[in-house]
Amino acid sequence: MMSALYGCVFFNCVSKLRKQTALTQVRRFVQWKMSGGLIRGGNTATPPTIVAMANRKRNLSFPSSRCLSKSAEEAKARVKRVSIEGNIAVGKSTFAKLLQSACSDWEVMAEPVSKWQNIRSETSKGTEPQSTVSNLLQMMYQDPQRWSYTFQTYSCMSRLRTQLQPPPARLLNSEGTPVQVYERSVYSDRYIFALNMFELGCINTTEWAVYQDWHSLLVEQFGHQVELEGIIYLRAPAKKCMERLKKRGRAEEKGVKLDYLDKLHVQHERWLVEKSTEIHFEKLKQIPVLELDASVEFKSDPVVREQFITKVKNFFSAL
Repeated sequence: MMSALYGCVFFNCVSKLRKQTALTQVRRFVQWKMSGGLIRGGNTATPPTIVAMANRKRNLSFPSSRCLSKSAEEAKARVKRVSIEGNIAVGKSTFAKLLQSACSDWEVMAEPVSKWQNIRSETSKGTEPQSTVSNLLQMMYQDPQRWSYTFQTYSCMSRLRTQLQPPPARLLNSEGTPVQVYERSVYSDRYIFALNMFELGCINTTEWAVYQDWHSLLVEQFGHQVELEGIIYLRAPAKKCMERLKKRGRAEEKGVKLDYLDKLHVQHERWLVEKSTEIHFEKLKQIPVLELDASVEFKSDPVVREQFITKVKNFFSAL
């Protein structure tokens, strides 16, 4: 008798609880519907929970940001990257200025020589910190046996910084053929100058192994950010470069000999003409090279300048 009574009470409690739960669900549904809920296909949708609403918000916002990011990446990918390579004093800076003034779709990144000439360091002696400025370029020329590895390390790092700089908005918004042009690159740093110093004995075998190891790591790590689509090779005999070197009169280069320029010319020929230099990056092996005869005085000859610009435009368009 008592068990039957307890069963009846329990049944009534459960029924009451179910009714309250059902009423609560109805109230929530009505409130949700009045606040803008939708009924699709004749089926009632369940009221969205906070998690569901948050997910809906994410689904609505993320595609927009992804689209913007994708659009920015596509614009950046349209910008071609090309380096100007050539011997010391071959006329790279003059040629770079010519390119910069020829087309607004081209942006030239100057070689960071000023960084090599002004390296600031802070030292603490006693209570007052002291600042010193070192000219690493001069130190390397004066004592290549001591400073070549240090110089090539720093020059490569500064070139890497230059190549990692994003293109200016002008190029990103260009409807033409936007090109970012560099005076030399992280590749010529290794396959021309550092290699040359190693072959001269100014960089020893251990230093050369270390240099190649971190150089490969950095290039592989940054990947397409430092890849080039093309190279412009300004080609001129070492004697012509020596004439221009003396004419420009850069203080650090007073001790540069013709033999040194001859060796650099050979390195350029092996890499860019004969293709006999051992290259460690597959894309670099196949890179197109535009060769220009820089022995002519293109700075003062408008006809030659126009010919150069035409060749460069055609080269850029084909990349």
